[in-house]
Amino acid sequence: MKHGIHPVTRPVVFRDRAAGVSFLTRSTADSTRTIEWEDGTFHPVVDVETSSASHPFYTGTARIVDSAGRVERFERRYGDRGGVRR
Repeated sequence: MKHGIHPVTRPVVFRDRAAGVSFLTRSTADSTRTIEWEDGTFHPVVDVETSSASHPFYTGTARIVDSAGRVERFERRYGDRGGVRR
């Protein structure tokens, strides 16, 4: 790796405001605000709106789209108009 071209990584706390969960990980993100972590050290904190703790896909609350209902509604609305023309 070339020296001096890669961003500096440091421990950063990402705080999910919706779920009230915090994650400590290494990141290049920077923040002027800090937070005291569980071990007593201070780290920059970045507030996020959605994380794996609050995203519907990861929490299992995602809606299942009824694609069969969409097809039936389309066929009712437009019906069979003599097949496909080529």
